[in-house]
Amino acid sequence: MTELKEGDKAPGFTAKDQDGNTVSLSDFKGKNVILYFYPQDDTPTCTKEACNYRDNYQSLLSKGFAVIGVSFDTEKSHKKFIKKYNLPFPLIADTDKKIIEDYGVWGEKTTFGRTYMGTFRTTFVIDKKGMITHVIRKVESGKASQQVLDLLQ
Repeated sequence: MTELKEGDKAPGFTAKDQDGNTVSLSDFKGKNVILYFYPQDDTPTCTKEACNYRDNYQSLLSKGFAVIGVSFDTEKSHKKFIKKYNLPFPLIADTDKKIIEDYGVWGEKTTFGRTYMGTFRTTFVIDKKGMITHVIRKVESGKASQQVLDLLQ
């Protein structure tokens, strides 16, 4: 597994969103993209992060960003999560973990002494040409959108 860094070309992907629509990174060519990976729908920390993007969505749009969330949850799970929290952006169902692995955010994690495989909460900022401009590996769920906006200053 390679670790992506600033200046790398963002790996392309095509997958289904919460409504079964096909979404590709290439659909966002000419836009700046916040591609954020999170472990699981409707868990406290992931909900906090998604709601932070929701609450600051208009500000992000005004700065020219599209927001896309990715986890290995199903389309059905994503649809329920979006409806429950009124999320205005697509969530990609990466059930085979291909995108997660292509972006190098799958690996061994330890919580409360228990070791398991999971998704590392990571945000990639991708420019209009499909290049990674920033990688945020220490995401603060309640300040996720502000972490991105702070990069622009």
